[in-house]
Amino acid sequence: MSRQPHIIVSVKKLHPDAILPQYQSEHAAGMDLHAHALPNGVPLHHPCWLDSQARVLLSTGISLAIPAGYEGQIRPRSGLALKHGVTVLNSPGTIDSDYRGEIRLVVVNLGAMPFTVRRGDRIGQMVVARVATVRLEEVRELPAT
Repeated sequence: MSRQPHIIVSVKKLHPDAILPQYQSEHAAGMDLHAHALPNGVPLHHPCWLDSQARVLLSTGISLAIPAGYEGQIRPRSGLALKHGVTVLNSPGTIDSDYRGEIRLVVVNLGAMPFTVRRGDRIGQMVVARVATVRLEEVRELPAT
């Protein structure tokens, strides 16, 4: 059975050579996000060395228009975490439906060895999920657990 899209998320390439997020298998929950540039916007024409215990803000070169009632959840890739100790901080991060800026990930190397990031590397993943907006009601007591 093939994947049937339920919602449409508009995506804009901020740079012509940015790579759009994509599912890597038919039933994958998350779309892989690709490294494009460093925080100053300079494309990764050369490898970026990430020393052990260092972190860097990596740009993807894309922005999204997620529909109201949904969010983009930014998560680490388990293969990077297992093989290299590289993960995404502030995880899961949230892309709100009213955010139109560039998607960026704070990547940290918790491994013992330096890690190299190249343009186009899969550095994280994004899951688009429904969210509920709630109205809080202050009470004096809560029901028992």
